[in-house]
Amino acid sequence: MDWAWIVRHRGDVWDRLVEHVVLTVIAVTIGFAIALVLSVLAVRFRRTYRPITAATSVMYTIPSIAVFPALVPFTGLSILTAEIGLVAYTLIMLVRNTVAALDAVPADVHEAAVGMGYSRARLLWEIELPLAVPVIVAGVRIATVTTVGLVTITGLIALGGLGHFIFDGLRRWFLTPLMVGTVLSFLLAVAFDGLLLGIERALTPWARRGGAA
Repeated sequence: MDWAWIVRHRGDVWDRLVEHVVLTVIAVTIGFAIALVLSVLAVRFRRTYRPITAATSVMYTIPSIAVFPALVPFTGLSILTAEIGLVAYTLIMLVRNTVAALDAVPADVHEAAVGMGYSRARLLWEIELPLAVPVIVAGVRIATVTTVGLVTITGLIALGGLGHFIFDGLRRWFLTPLMVGTVLSFLLAVAFDGLLLGIERALTPWARRGGAA
């Protein structure tokens, strides 16, 4: 390891780390918003479930190393190009987990809420989503960790955050930037996962009380 190289490039390392965080947060946030709408649609209108999961599965099977260069002729070397691919890859994980979470809400809870006069929208926001939080967050954690890894691939289109150092190290066969990009990407994934786990615990205090009992 060339520690002097790290000191000289600490400003660049910080900028790429911030870029990596921003690309990941935008992708997971937009992906979750789209997945939530698709999941509610799939639960309310069951016939839409197979087409939705089939479409999102197809997007996930396309090799990431081919997706970003293929989008460049249409959207250019821009953050939009990176986010289209990253959001597409999050959907299958988020949709399947969210649908499973909403399906797991007990039927008697549904019936009790309907009997109390809850509308569909109120039932969703006040009953179904709060009860589904642990499973939904589990899907978000998987999608986030996966996205942290995929962001490195966007280095192919001059973005990529920490992936810039990985590609630079491979191109020059220089170990130091390769290790910096790899280790920081791993630590970033661990940090995101820990943050989301903390958010889940904050949103589900009843789960902690149940565990303690």
